[in-house]
Amino acid sequence: MEAPGPFVSEVPGLTPLVLDSPHSGTDYPKDFAPACPLPLLRSAEDTHVEKLYAFAPGLGVAWIEAHFPRSYLDANRDTTEIDITLLDAPWPDPVATDPAVLSKVRLGKGLIWRCTDDGVPIYNRKLSVAEVRARIDRCWRPYHTAVGRAIDAAHARHGYSIHLNCHSMPAVASTHATDFPGLVHADFVIGNRDESTSSGALALLICEHLRAAGYRVEYNHPYKGVELVRRYGRPADHRHSIQLEINRKLYMDEATLAMHEGFGVLQGHLRALVTRLLAIDPRQLPDA
Repeated sequence: MEAPGPFVSEVPGLTPLVLDSPHSGTDYPKDFAPACPLPLLRSAEDTHVEKLYAFAPGLGVAWIEAHFPRSYLDANRDTTEIDITLLDAPWPDPVATDPAVLSKVRLGKGLIWRCTDDGVPIYNRKLSVAEVRARIDRCWRPYHTAVGRAIDAAHARHGYSIHLNCHSMPAVASTHATDFPGLVHADFVIGNRDESTSSGALALLICEHLRAAGYRVEYNHPYKGVELVRRYGRPADHRHSIQLEINRKLYMDEATLAMHEGFGVLQGHLRALVTRLLAIDPRQLPDA
């Protein structure tokens, strides 16, 4: 079985819970060669998400983390979500055709990003088929191998798995980030693709837990979850995948990327949530 590569780290777990952070990577590969300044690219990172959940492995929770940046390759996209306008030759592999699937590609946010969240072009050159395939082989495949392996192991041990796909979001949606530019985000957005990737009762339990801690929480809006929950969430088989978005204003200064005093409070609440999930068997919930 393929082992995680240098751009992916994996900590095996002993519990039914698996956490992954696909967008907090800060190791910018030399072959990236972007045309826009690094500070603009860094605004795409889910900055410090890996630090927020640093407690998880100590609780026996499996942890998978991407070290490559999201703007280089987005592990939360399928390999068919290719923006063919970026390429210097026809893409020889399958390309998605579903308009809903391609909504992010139209925004410049496919597997390989065309522009930043503010619409600034990332490249002043065309990319070759070979370099895009190399990114998939070095980053996408090892990442998905690690996530799939961790979920399989958790399910084999316990008969069920709970996968939290961990993200952060800006306080206000940028022009090219989502289909809702300018939207003022809640503190948390919990997504399970309209209850197709997890039990509704389990996702709502997370929502209510966070609301009880004083947070404003939205459910499946504006983020329903994308490839990492779509691919691994099969609630009928007791494999639950849920996307968890955190508003960056809760723990960091978005301009400087510096953590502020809210970080410790938020981390404590996340630890309490994870501890709660470790005590729950979703097969015992009402919609199991």
